[in-house]
Amino acid sequence: MPPLLSTIAGTVDVIGLLSFQLFTAHITGNLVVIAALLVRGGPPDVAQVLSVPVFIFAVCFVWFIAKKLGKRGPDLARPLLLIQFLLLLCVLTISVVYSPEKNPHGMMGTVAPLVALSAMASQYTLLRTAAPKSPSTAVMTGNLTFTVLSLMDKASRGGPVIKSDNEHLKETLAALIGFFGGCLAGAAAVTWLGDWSWSLPVVLAGVALVLI
Repeated sequence: MPPLLSTIAGTVDVIGLLSFQLFTAHITGNLVVIAALLVRGGPPDVAQVLSVPVFIFAVCFVWFIAKKLGKRGPDLARPLLLIQFLLLLCVLTISVVYSPEKNPHGMMGTVAPLVALSAMASQYTLLRTAAPKSPSTAVMTGNLTFTVLSLMDKASRGGPVIKSDNEHLKETLAALIGFFGGCLAGAAAVTWLGDWSWSLPVVLAGVALVLI
């Protein structure tokens, strides 16, 4: 499941960046952009300013649902994946009806990326609550570092520098490949599908919901 979720994260992040100039799957990137614009280049737009509090609110909302459900593992992952699917479906609907990328600073140009960001908040909360041992599906810096260190340990003699096993390495490498593949697919979707590009992460989220 993590590789597929990584692919979803990659598509959402790239489509959000190309359409709205907002990292919909990376709060870190938004913080960097906000800080740079505040110091060097004028005020950030509304979506960038709201991205952090909206993400926090979305995580709290999904946590509340997880708490109320009182479930664990796949039984918890299923409703949280449904939330992600419905949020991405909302983004697709807004994109097709209003074409917000043509006016990224308008109301729908603000709402759409924040809804997509909320969908990713649902995915991240899912990982931390339903599959806490899974590798990250979006923070590829940590995954790449772990992969390189694990491979260096395997290629060297003596004791390992980090604690890892083959299964964890395979999962992390699959997440890396899935994310990058999602980025490529997302960029292609924006180029070829335009307003319908959000249909790609919607379909992938639907597949994840079925597979779970």
